[in-house]
Amino acid sequence: MKVVEVPIAEMFTKIMQEYRAGTGAYDALNVIPAWMPDLANAGALEVLDPYVDKFGFRDELKTIAPTYRDNQMTVNDKIYGFPDDGDTFVFYYRKDIFGDQANKDEFKAKFGYDLAPPKTWKEFDEIGQFLTDKYQPKMYGAAFFRQPPYGMYMFQERFRNEGGKFFDANTMKATINSDVGVKVLEGMRAENKFMPPGVEQWGFVENLAAFLQGQTAMTISWPPYGRWAAGYGTDQEVLSWVPKSQIAGKVGYALPPGGHPQLAAGFALSVASTSKNKEAAYLFIQWLNSEATSMERVQLPYALRDPFRDSHFTSPEYLAKWPDAKDYLAALKQGSETGLLDLSLLQTTSMRRCCARRSASCGRARTPSRSPMPPRPIGMRSPRKSGSTSRRPCIRLGLQSRAPIRNKAFGSHLTPLAPSCRAQGGVWR
Repeated sequence: MKVVEVPIAEMFTKIMQEYRAGTGAYDALNVIPAWMPDLANAGALEVLDPYVDKFGFRDELKTIAPTYRDNQMTVNDKIYGFPDDGDTFVFYYRKDIFGDQANKDEFKAKFGYDLAPPKTWKEFDEIGQFLTDKYQPKMYGAAFFRQPPYGMYMFQERFRNEGGKFFDANTMKATINSDVGVKVLEGMRAENKFMPPGVEQWGFVENLAAFLQGQTAMTISWPPYGRWAAGYGTDQEVLSWVPKSQIAGKVGYALPPGGHPQLAAGFALSVASTSKNKEAAYLFIQWLNSEATSMERVQLPYALRDPFRDSHFTSPEYLAKWPDAKDYLAALKQGSETGLLDLSLLQTTSMRRCCARRSASCGRARTPSRSPMPPRPIGMRSPRKSGSTSRRPCIRLGLQSRAPIRNKAFGSHLTPLAPSCRAQGGVWR
């Protein structure tokens, strides 16, 4: 088998170029789920439903965690990919520092509440400044990666948790520069004062190194940070670039402030529509996605593949990998249940199913006046017919509606939809 390695920043372009050329150079594809609607609508991805039925794989797909199964597999009710990586941001903190009695007493005396993982960004700022004042320059209260595209994910997560809306639902004008957007950016800039010098230029590796070497007390990042902080697998040559952890056994895991982490990036497995070996390519990605194979892959410390099946979060083997693995997996599961989807994954059909279920349970079932429109590229305005009306679900979902359902909270708190409309779990306040 020939594996073609492509930098992530070039993957979408390479897939589209090959599709337009029609050479059949690629068979199986690794696709970031946020790209799936554009790639599927362009015709670059093979519809997988016929293969799923032919090889009897539907039942096994049902054991994929709902967030990934219902939002990162289909476009217009057709399967175009299998989830391959359950990416969600996790809040990491030094539980030894937070648990130190002197720190707890001093902090409560100053701020009037217990020193614990912050629930709000105000608490985060107070904790970060408190720890920096006490421990610098040996250790700083917190650090984040600020380089693109990492800074984008950090902004989006906080912007949405603060109630920000990406677009105006009626005019489609961007509202990132709203009061909320300005507040978030000013907050991010202000945080730098209690973070290590030069943090403005930090990326994934710089932030990782500082946390693993005990130079920062709090950070937010992808799941691999948690495994590597515990020292899991970092003695392998393939992970020689990861600094040796100085904080094993001292790390706690929680949801980021606001309670709704960014489901940042991730990967899915697809078949190129121009492949000359479609069935073989399908069987390959089915094998990779299968219960048994995926269980092995998410436990590989170097695979950068994180739990995405229900069984991954409760695997006895995984739970035994290090003493705090139970807390780690619980944080990943909780993040998957309350996380924020990429804009491009919020499709009319899945939202309509969700709204219909919730409306029925509220006793106010609504029937859309028009059939669903296919998803359009983000930024295009929905055609509006004369006399069209706004149809709001019985709970404030705050999702992007492409038509015909419109929601005034457009872009605010984008979150997984089906099967249970995670909103009733406290997403909407």
